[in-house]
Amino acid sequence: MPIVNILVTREGTRAGAERTTREQKAAVYKGIADLLFNVMGKPHEDTTVIFQEHEIDDFGQGGLPLSDYRNHRERNCQDT
Repeated sequence: MPIVNILVTREGTRAGAERTTREQKAAVYKGIADLLFNVMGKPHEDTTVIFQEHEIDDFGQGGLPLSDYRNHRERNCQDT
């Protein structure tokens, strides 16, 4: 039985959205189940997907809270 754990920051994929919508999550669940079926032959009904949303600073990247890392990266990209 495949179990897929998805961790994302609590940011929506559309401007102004604060979190992932129910419809977006449903599309992710279906997409994962379809992928595992198409690639590995795993039946849809055997696939479990766990979707966890976290505040942005529950993650760190490059030794910084994720929001600081993104700000730093954005500033560096504008300088080039």
